[in-house]
Amino acid sequence: MPISQNDVIRHFSARAATYDASSSWCTDDVLGSRILAHANPGPDDRVLDVACGTGLVSRLFKGRVARVIGADITADMAAQAEPHLDELVITPAESMPFPDDAFDIVVCRQGLQFMTLPDAAAEMARVTKPGGRIVLVNLCAYGPEDRDEYFEILRLRNPVRRHFFLPEDLEALLTGVGCDSVVTERYISVEDVDVWSDNGAIDEDRREAIRDVYRSASEPFRKLHAVRESDGMLTDNMLFVITVGSFS
Repeated sequence: MPISQNDVIRHFSARAATYDASSSWCTDDVLGSRILAHANPGPDDRVLDVACGTGLVSRLFKGRVARVIGADITADMAAQAEPHLDELVITPAESMPFPDDAFDIVVCRQGLQFMTLPDAAAEMARVTKPGGRIVLVNLCAYGPEDRDEYFEILRLRNPVRRHFFLPEDLEALLTGVGCDSVVTERYISVEDVDVWSDNGAIDEDRREAIRDVYRSASEPFRKLHAVRESDGMLTDNMLFVITVGSFS
């Protein structure tokens, strides 16, 4: 059956209490510094954090800009973001209650795959000022060689995921909503598969299925992801793509 907005809310409500510890990238200061570098915030800027979750991205901007607004559909997650926000709005990304040209910077980390596209990207573009920028950060497969296996791993870990991306997909998404200039950066996050799969919202059968995909993975997948297994611990070099679109 099609994945509904309520399915996404239930999934992330279940994950809310432990989300920040569910992946090493969640609190990775180096990844955070790269997001800030690409966003290039100024003291007078208004920032919108779409799918703000527990506020891990919002806190990067707090104190650096004039105002940080968080938008999310999952109240249990977003309640944790409030100390890092000037305002929290519970709203779907596809129909946000903000006027046109309201923000200098719109950022979305790991939210796109749960949204209706390109509708959500078009909304982000609508609320971004001329001269502003959209910063998208998302896990991607490296390419055709690992796509099928990695997408299955991601599907098992997040059963409410609607979209799976290759690196070029994010650039195409921003170009498609009118960005004049798009730049990308790749960032590798080394993840303990058992920690990463223990997200609080899936059962042990799904976690074991994830392990099985890794253990039977093709050689191209194992090479691209630098898969290692030692003393029962599996590690994966997961690819994040930071994609920044600007408007003239």
